[in-house]
Amino acid sequence: MTSTRPTVYLFDIDGTILSTGGAGRRSMEGAFRDVYGERGPAALTFSFAGMTDRAIVRMAVRTIEGEPEPHAIDAVLDAYVARLEHEVSRSESYRIMPGVSDVLAWLAGVEQTAIGLGTGNIKRGAYTKLARGSLDGTFAFGGFGCDAEDRGELLAVGARRGAEALGVAVAACRVVVIGDTPKDVAAAHAIGADCIGVGTGGVSPSTLAELGARHAFDDLTDARVRDALLGRP
Repeated sequence: MTSTRPTVYLFDIDGTILSTGGAGRRSMEGAFRDVYGERGPAALTFSFAGMTDRAIVRMAVRTIEGEPEPHAIDAVLDAYVARLEHEVSRSESYRIMPGVSDVLAWLAGVEQTAIGLGTGNIKRGAYTKLARGSLDGTFAFGGFGCDAEDRGELLAVGARRGAEALGVAVAACRVVVIGDTPKDVAAAHAIGADCIGVGTGGVSPSTLAELGARHAFDDLTDARVRDALLGRP
């Protein structure tokens, strides 16, 4: 199969590719307890949906001790990654979202495509989450939460890396972001990319479409997904 032009696909992880069954939040709460004691987890009262890991830590630390220095954020993220592998491995609710494995296998056979990640997870956390589902080898590159706290900026990094993998300029590529939150849609727009929304993370496809997703589906099993990924009407 051949796509009409070189295309970079950037998949979000949490709520789009998989659910860790709360392992990420449990790991973050444990990391804050490790670093700040019992007052640490109390700072994590907000939703993490669509946020980058560094932004999550920054927001929480700010409520504890004011604007954090980079080393303070790094200390929490190191503690988080140290806990994450254990939490993911023991999570009883870990699951790959419907249609994901089939779509990824199909995309791998489409010419002139680069399949990567566009995720707020730091790189170490991203591949830890993917490894349990044997998907860590599927994504050779990405834009990660350790590349930028702003989601649009990290997607731009992922798009450049995908273009480099294809051996073309990023301006020559179609970039497609696949995500489940309004923040995914907004970030895709920020870099001029198409967005395909999925309802697997709790936000309805109709809401994602209203916010500007070019296409939005309940999940990736929808028969129209492959045409949407290829940019067909």
